[in-house]
Amino acid sequence: MKAKATGHERLKQALALAETVKTVLVATADSDGCPHVAAAGKIEALPDGRVAVSEWFCPGTVSNLGKNPRISLVVWDSGTDAGYQLSGETEQVEESAFLNGYLPEGEGARPLPQTRRRLTVRVIKLLAFSRAPHTDEMD
Repeated sequence: MKAKATGHERLKQALALAETVKTVLVATADSDGCPHVAAAGKIEALPDGRVAVSEWFCPGTVSNLGKNPRISLVVWDSGTDAGYQLSGETEQVEESAFLNGYLPEGEGARPLPQTRRRLTVRVIKLLAFSRAPHTDEMD
């Protein structure tokens, strides 16, 4: 009989998969519950079951997190239909890099992100994720 993986082992597996697929979906919602999905390229482990996700997040993601810190991160390999959903709470939004002069005239009517941000997320629940029917539980 195969032993069940611990939460720490599953988190390591999710982060290893993210290294392979190079994309993490970031789902947030505003204070009214209106959802928004963004994509990020980097996720890394932090101490105590926390992760950090870094990207040039669009204004919708940043605005939502200011009103509602709950977040879901999805790492999924479409070829094998295997993945993970990490649900939790954003504890910190750090500005880590800035584009200097990228749009000298300002961000204009359709703003492009000019600040790279790092989200620190406390993972509360780690679930299996796939396109196929599933139970929202880990095996």
